[in-house]
Amino acid sequence: MPRSIWKGAVSFGLVTIPVKLYGATEEKDISFRQVHDADGGRIKYRRVCEVCGEEVPYEHIAKGYDAGDGRMVTLEASDFDELPLPSAKAIEIVQFVDLDDVDPSYFAKSYFLEAEGPGAKPYVLLREALAESGRAGIVKVALRSRETLALVRAKGDLLMMHTMLWPDELRDGSFAAPPAEIKANPAEVTMAKMFIDQLAGAFDPGEFTDSYREALEQVVSAKLQGVPMPSTSSGPKDAEVVDLVAALKASVEAAKRRREEAAKAEGKAAKAG
Repeated sequence: MPRSIWKGAVSFGLVTIPVKLYGATEEKDISFRQVHDADGGRIKYRRVCEVCGEEVPYEHIAKGYDAGDGRMVTLEASDFDELPLPSAKAIEIVQFVDLDDVDPSYFAKSYFLEAEGPGAKPYVLLREALAESGRAGIVKVALRSRETLALVRAKGDLLMMHTMLWPDELRDGSFAAPPAEIKANPAEVTMAKMFIDQLAGAFDPGEFTDSYREALEQVVSAKLQGVPMPSTSSGPKDAEVVDLVAALKASVEAAKRRREEAAKAEGKAAKAG
């Protein structure tokens, strides 16, 4: 069981729910060490103080704020623990919103909320009320030395919390939009929607895998065993100017064939079983 990273309480109105917070995700990337390419030796970094020149153990490294005028303020761990901030140990729901009203661009990290002791009954109450109303709670909470906006929602038997970026942390992406004079004609849009319909289905994350990580694992395994490297697939071809309607029509037909073949395969598997 993972360790909780935060303890506090969720409150809505006069109802308080003691909770623990757990990380809901973990990264599965392959980790590498920095090495010297000539002999494979590991690269090490030393934490050296620029004043005394001594190497500093990690436990003696504090956080310093540079005031910009030559002054440096050193903050201890206790300074962060004793912040005069209401959200430091409490998650107060300040607004309820429809889930569809929140742009996914704001979401940062996901967490599980676990009720503690007498918090189980009000936890279930909040979970059921959110699920039946189709809404989520907007909160502010202090995590990892910063206050963040967050959203609390019901998912199955759980309450989950998703930290969110502040509005000024989202960049303006208008520079990436195509020129306004470029338009798609009705026939192209209709054909594109037909292709979308052919690939439409219920989202099942279990159907997808990290192909990049799998390919990287093959390369690492080949190097460890001293065998030839796996063959590489051909890269993408240069884009060509084509008839969009014709290309989409061909795509729709190909998607139909794939679905028919998949349905036949499932039928054979069902008969065999």
